[in-house]
Amino acid sequence: MAQQPELPKDWLEFMQQMWNPMAFPMPGMAMPTVDVSEIEKKIRELKAVETWLTLQVGLVQMTVKTLEMQKAALESLNASVQPKSG
Repeated sequence: MAQQPELPKDWLEFMQQMWNPMAFPMPGMAMPTVDVSEIEKKIRELKAVETWLTLQVGLVQMTVKTLEMQKAALESLNASVQPKSG
């Protein structure tokens, strides 16, 4: 039989693992931050991450398009080289 994964004993820990599997600290999960400067800092950090992720998505999309063009070119080249039966 398949072995069941061990569930954490602490419910908060369980929720933290479920919502945050990479275990990054999640402020506000237990106690919300009331310091405005801390919130502004977190917003700046998250916007920087968002910008980086957007850039990465653009690079992945460009790579996919490049590979699709390469595939189309190779298919076209192979079709022109193969002898026509008729």
